[in-house]
Order: sequence, then C-alpha cells, then structure tokens
Amino acid sequence: MDTKHIQIRDYDYPLTDERIAKFPLPERDSSKLLVYESGNISETVFRSLPALLPEGSLMVFNNTRVIQARLHFRKGEAQDGALIEIFLLEPADPVEYQENFARKGTCSWYCLVGNLKKWKEGPLTREFKIQNSKFKITAERMGVHGTSQEIRFTWDANLTFAEILDAIGELPIPPYLNRKTQESDKTTYQTVYSKIKGSVAAPTAGLHFTKRVLADIDAKGIEREEVTLHVGAGTFRPVKSEDIGGHDMHTEHIAVHRHTIERLLAHGGEAIAVGTTSVRTLESLYYMGVLAKTLSESPSRGRTEENLPIKGEDGRGSLHVPQWMPYEYDGSLSTMDALTALLCYMDERDEEVLHSSTQIIIAPGYKYHIVRRMITNFHQPQSTLLLLVSAFIGEGWHDVYDYALSHDFRFLSYGDSSMLIP
Repeated sequence: MDTKHIQIRDYDYPLTDERIAKFPLPERDSSKLLVYESGNISETVFRSLPALLPEGSLMVFNNTRVIQARLHFRKGEAQDGALIEIFLLEPADPVEYQENFARKGTCSWYCLVGNLKKWKEGPLTREFKIQNSKFKITAERMGVHGTSQEIRFTWDANLTFAEILDAIGELPIPPYLNRKTQESDKTTYQTVYSKIKGSVAAPTAGLHFTKRVLADIDAKGIEREEVTLHVGAGTFRPVKSEDIGGHDMHTEHIAVHRHTIERLLAHGGEAIAVGTTSVRTLESLYYMGVLAKTLSESPSRGRTEENLPIKGEDGRGSLHVPQWMPYEYDGSLSTMDALTALLCYMDERDEEVLHSSTQIIIAPGYKYHIVRRMITNFHQPQSTLLLLVSAFIGEGWHDVYDYALSHDFRFLSYGDSSMLIP
C-alpha cells in the first residue's frame, strides 16, 4: 500500500454533536468498553477490563499531566483593551520541560496567540494576587517560530513558572466540547496516574482508569510501566490535504526510563498500550533503536547523531523519528534487536532516561512492532488517530464505529473506550 496516497475522505463517519460527551460520567470506570477481537465485537463496563487481559502481560501508560496552558492578558495600561490569549505549546528557554517549570523570574515558550492582530508591539502586563499579595507578569513577543510565536515571560514573584501557571493559567479542554473550562475539569481531565507536567491535552484513554481498576490489574499479575509523551495541540489539527502525504505531522517529546525498555525486552518486545500516545511512544522506540543501531555500526564513517542517514526535515539529530521513516525503512531489524540497541545507546551515554522526540505517523500500510493490544477512545472523523486505529485492525474500524454509533457509545475525550485486538 502506498500510504502517502491514502485519501483522508475514506476515513469518515457521521459524528453529530449530540454523540460527543461534553462531560465525563460521575464514575470514571463505569464507562462502556467495546471489545474488538479478530473481527468479533462485544461490550462491557470498563471496570471489567482486568478480567479481559492475559495474565503476565505488560501494560504501558502515559503519565503526562495536563498543564494550565491558557493565559489571558488585556491590552493597555488600564487593562481595558483587547483580550489576548496566549496558549503554551512547548518550552523554548529552558527547552527541558521540568527545568522550565522550575525556573523563577523568567522563561520563554513557543505559543499560539489568539487575537494576535491586536497585539502590534510592546509587552503585555497582568497583575494577579496570591494570598493577598500582588504580583505582576509580563509577556513579550520575541519572534516568529514556524506557525507559533516565541513569548518571553517575566514575573516579580518568588514563584516557579509551574506555580505561576497554577495561579493564573486555565486548563485547556478540547475545542470540540464547545464549552468553557470548569473547575471540575481540573480533576476529571487528568488521569489518576498523571505525574509529569507538560501536555496541553490529556491522554484520554487513561481517563477511565481508577485506583480500583489499577489494583485489579496488579492483582492479576499484569505488569505496569509508564512512559511520558507530552501531548501537543497538534493532536487536534485536522488533516486538510486530500491525501495524507500532504499532512505535516506534529512533533511530540517523549521520555522513557531504562527499566521500561528492559521490561519490554523481558516481555518479548510486546505490550498492551493504553492510549494512542502510548502507541506512538512504543512504536517510536523501535525506530529509535534502528537509528541507535545505525550509529553503533558506522563509527568508521564518522557518523554521529547530527548526520544520521534518516533525519527529520527540521535537521534534528539524536534519535528523533521523522514522519515517514516507517515507510522508508525495510524493517529488517527485529524488535528485540532494536530495543537492545537502544539500551546500548543509553549505556554509552550513561543515561537512565531516554529523552527524544517523534513525528511518526501511523496509518494503513504501517507494520506494528511492539503494540499487541490497544485501549483507546473513539476518535474524530478524518483524523490521524483514526488512521492509527485502521492501521491496527484494518477495515474492521468501520465495524467498530458502526457498532459504537448504533449502541449509544459516547465519543471523543470524555466518551467511552474500546480494547482493540487484531
């Protein structure tokens, strides 16, 4: 199959507004679970998931935490001018998320700016209160960065940027919910196992898990590992080109601990992925292993991270996975060898955590290397996430979505979920 020539219109289905869940259910694990296994479809309640999983298997979760990424400023000294919204995308200085969040006094981010045409020049200033003390934060445009703006923030409080966001930021909820963020979203739009701040959207398959479900998974002898992929705003960006070859996939940053890769090896390089972000991370590990193997075998040519034979258009070195690499590489390296090469790469650099990035697009024609089962919500029509599902279960995606539509399943972020087994 020539993946680049896939027509996005072939991945459509009728999703009306009333099918989109605007709020979650009162109990996370009381949501419906569709089970697709080798063409057969059944349904149950999500809290029954542990009973459906094979003993001794490995589940991988994305432990990213959504930040309060929307900041609002007003133009003018009197704060009565145009409303400017600054939406944080990814850190610019310092570039490492946790270092940026820990910074006091100043930092900069790449951002989307709402009402940009009203912000001609000069900084924006906003006053805020914490425990009856007044503080001031200033936002200044530093230049254009692709489709975003680099914004430098400075503030006079003895607070970290993470504390600033907690004080004045607003949690971003998906635009298709067509409502304002509510106080309850601060809890319900986070997974119960979220830890590492950095996402602007939740890994929504994880929203169904409760401490009770996790305890039942542990009791069954199923191992759990966590990865971190910070979900970017690009996850909501529609495919506007007729064929997917014209779609520029967004880049997302990942972090994977050494012990997670070791557990994958212990499980034969196979895992159950919770959510499409875990899928993207796990499958990217295979290609990072391919790049690591390439590096280790070509020292005589002076090959380094900066001149790898396959590299993103933005010139990223290291183990960044470009969008089309899976369709340009012959897949001759085994999954076990790829993961082993990744550990060797980390050993050589004395790294306990692999930090890298991925632009991978998973669509029909893709060969899965690590993921054997997938737990995922129901995605938007004509989206890259629907392509990912189709790559996993083939034309069976039509049956899954037809069943969900005809059996009152709730769709998108706060909706119901599915377990897919090819």
